[in-house]
Order: sequence, then C-alpha cells, then structure tokens
Amino acid sequence: MGGNQFRFKQFTILQDRCAMKVGTDGTLLGTWVDISGAEKILDIGTGTGLISLMLAQRSLQRYGTLSLAQIDAVEIDVNSSIQARENVERSPWSNRIKIHNYSIQKYTEYCQKKYDLIVSNPPFFENASKAAKKARTVARHTDFLSQTDLLKTAVQLLSDTGKLAVIYPVEQAKIFQTKARYFGLFCHKKLYVKPMPEIPTKRILMELSKNKLPPQENTITIEEKQYLYTPEFIALIKNFYLKY
Repeated sequence: MGGNQFRFKQFTILQDRCAMKVGTDGTLLGTWVDISGAEKILDIGTGTGLISLMLAQRSLQRYGTLSLAQIDAVEIDVNSSIQARENVERSPWSNRIKIHNYSIQKYTEYCQKKYDLIVSNPPFFENASKAAKKARTVARHTDFLSQTDLLKTAVQLLSDTGKLAVIYPVEQAKIFQTKARYFGLFCHKKLYVKPMPEIPTKRILMELSKNKLPPQENTITIEEKQYLYTPEFIALIKNFYLKY
C-alpha cells in the first residue's frame, strides 16, 4: 500500500512525508475495534492519521449527528504529525480529531482526560537492526514506545470502563498480554490474522480493559489466494476501500 497517497471512500491519506505508509495492520485495527460508547478516543502513534480518520467515519456512520466522539491523535515524528494534520483538515471530520506532536510519555504527563478507548498500532521491532532512515526507525522500533510505556499510559489515561486496542505480531502479542496483567489490564477479545489459509497466524489484535470480561476469540484470513480477499475481510473493509 505504498505510493504518495491512498484513497478511501470518504477520505484520502497523503503519505509522502510519513515514514510508515498505509498498511493492513492499521486498516484492520481501525475496522475491528469496538467503538460503542466511545466519546473520548486516544490514538497513540497516529502516523498518517489513518486509524483516527477510520474511527471518526465509523462513529458518524453508527451514531450520525448524535455522535460525540472526539479523538486525540499523538505522533512523535514532526513530519508525520504535520501530514496527519493535513489529512485530518482535508477530511469531513476535522472538528473531531486533534493532532498532538509529542511523545506519548510527554503527552501523558500533562493530559487530564480519561479515555473510553485507546488505540495503537505500535512499533514492534526490538533489539533488531535499525532501519536506515531515522523516521522509519522511530515508527518501527520499540525504543520510542515500549510495551511498558504503552501500558503505563493506558492505566493512567483509561476510564474505569475504557478499552485498549492494539495489534502485534504473535510473539510480541503473547508478551504484551502477560505484561498487561501485571498492570491490571486483561485481554477479553482477540482476532487472529492469517494472510492466507495455508499460512500460520502472523498478527493478533487484542482488546483489553481493567475489568475481567468473558473472552472472545476469532480468526480472520485476509486472502483466499494472492490478490483475492476473503469475504470476511471484505466485510470489514467495504465501507473504506474504493473497490467495494
């Protein structure tokens, strides 16, 4: 999903100044996460602003003019935050999304809000060779947003009934779930993501909260074969992708 822009049905993502382009991980998280009752939303590491824009669209589609959703989107990289702001301003929901150019650690220090929903498509490369370009390094490596930092933020900024939604590769997801229990956050919803039927799970989407809720687990396969999306994936993305 490269290129300098990516067009969706109701908005366009410009991404020529962003280290990380529109991808399946962010798209999945933006379509899957439960937004019911979410009036205050925090998007950590927003990048292009993709997930924030998807959640704004979904909220309006679900609740219409009654939607009260307001989204704070935090991005540490200057160029990415500028581009995210541009994408938001070009969208129908510029009055609902605010971009903050801070590290999440700094943002957490001064934030006085409690959020109903926190979402993050976080970096997951750890102790690996760094990407050559600094901005891409920031976007992809955990040095700038460790699992511990993310969990500390969630504990501090989530409301009592709030939810944290993330996506990780399989091994990092297992580690994250274990760490989360230490912070008093419990995983109650998972989506296992397989690229194709014959390929093992590559990603896990998780929803966590401060309350122990009945667990839900599902699996989704992205493609039946190369370039042919499965019906269940199309059902998730049909309100966004132009082709559907």
